Amino acid sequence: MQQSPESGPSSGFDRQQSLQAIPKVDECLAALDQDRDLPGIPGTVIKAAVREVLAEVRQAILGGEPVAPAALRIGALLPRFHSRIRQMQRPRLRRIINGTGVIIHTNLGRSVLPSSAMEAIFEAGMHYSNLEFDLETGRRGSRYSLVEELLCELTGAESALVVNNNAAAVLIVLETLARGREVIVSRGQLVEIGGSFRIPDVMARSGARLVEVGATNRTHLRDYENAIGEETGLLLKVHCSNYRIIGFTSEVANEDLVALGRKRGLPVMEDLGSGCFVDLSRFGLMKEPTVQEVVASGVDVVTFSGDKLLGGPQAGIILGSRNLVDRIKKNPLNRAMRIDKFTLAGLESILRLYRDPEKVTETIPTLAMIAVPVATVDRRARRLLRRLRRSVGDGCSLTLADTMARVGGGAMPEQNLPSRAVALTPAEFSVNRLEELLRHEEIPVIGRIEEERFLIDMRTVADDEVAVLADTLTRVLTTGHC
Repeated sequence: MQQSPESGPSSGFDRQQSLQAIPKVDECLAALDQDRDLPGIPGTVIKAAVREVLAEVRQAILGGEPVAPAALRIGALLPRFHSRIRQMQRPRLRRIINGTGVIIHTNLGRSVLPSSAMEAIFEAGMHYSNLEFDLETGRRGSRYSLVEELLCELTGAESALVVNNNAAAVLIVLETLARGREVIVSRGQLVEIGGSFRIPDVMARSGARLVEVGATNRTHLRDYENAIGEETGLLLKVHCSNYRIIGFTSEVANEDLVALGRKRGLPVMEDLGSGCFVDLSRFGLMKEPTVQEVVASGVDVVTFSGDKLLGGPQAGIILGSRNLVDRIKKNPLNRAMRIDKFTLAGLESILRLYRDPEKVTETIPTLAMIAVPVATVDRRARRLLRRLRRSVGDGCSLTLADTMARVGGGAMPEQNLPSRAVALTPAEFSVNRLEELLRHEEIPVIGRIEEERFLIDMRTVADDEVAVLADTLTRVLTTGHC
């Protein structure tokens, strides 16, 4: 015989009795008020946490879940209150350990800044600064001059401007130089960048009109020349840093496009996307044009990101001839796209490190992770493996695995960096469960799953993170919960 909703051990009188046994909010707050583990926690947070936990308990009872009377006592609920309070106080933007092997990971904050840059950012935030004050004249100054001289020194450009990201850099250049006019670009360079933003869409927002030339795989100088008309305002080249077309291909060299631009009185712009000051081919990667090489080719304006291969904070960097960059600086959009003192402080610190080209691949974390020999990565992986074998025992299968890391950030898409990973297969729960538990740790660990193993690529794990990583993995593997 089927039971009615009002009958059964977890309903009717028992359910009502359980509901009545739920402690009152004020009683819980009085108990927490005596708790020495909650110093400095705002009362509003504590009250909200108590209300949420009690509401969850009430919903569980109403849903038919049997709850023992002992579990409804304030003492039994205190750990839940504490956990919820910690959760509510935890910052939403948090540190994680990157075990993915993707160095410039867009979802994980892209480039990691060196301590010198963080010290500069700290100083800029803790004290007043000469952000827009000229110490020489005692008059109002320009924030852009703080890094313009360094950028010109390092790249050979005549002038420079920094905005908040590369998409903004492309937008303001196009809006300034080609609004209401045609911009000629190779069909094979109409790329889509992160977040579904496409070059044609950015161009449309700028007020420029797109003119596609050539074919997807081959574009010739004559294609540009034949498309030039009275309405042409700019010749645009977009470096395809986030994909490759291979096989029967060709594109126009910068020098040839610049010569055509000079001949027809048109500026030439290149969007480098992920610009780099260092030739990374010496680390086994494919040769990519450096910013210095692009500037030397005679391109009138070049734009690139500050937080990718440059290894700095998020920024869009514009380099070019003085007369064109001066026009861009005067564009009213510039104020909407300007960078703040923290970005300036971090970027200036990063640029100063490039003054020592022999050490820059050691001092800038992004470049250091690209340059580190696989033997060093292997030693780091073995350190973690030894610690885990001592602490985890038979609770998990632990092995070393050859793997491939990536530069990431939309740069060098088809190129891999040989790397080493620690591979984990838990004995008591699934690999997917391990991945979930690690995401919910105090310092989350992000790796990847391959062939029913959880891989932690040690190329993107810093030396000083190994101990923290080992403790986190041990806790999760031995307890099966966060």
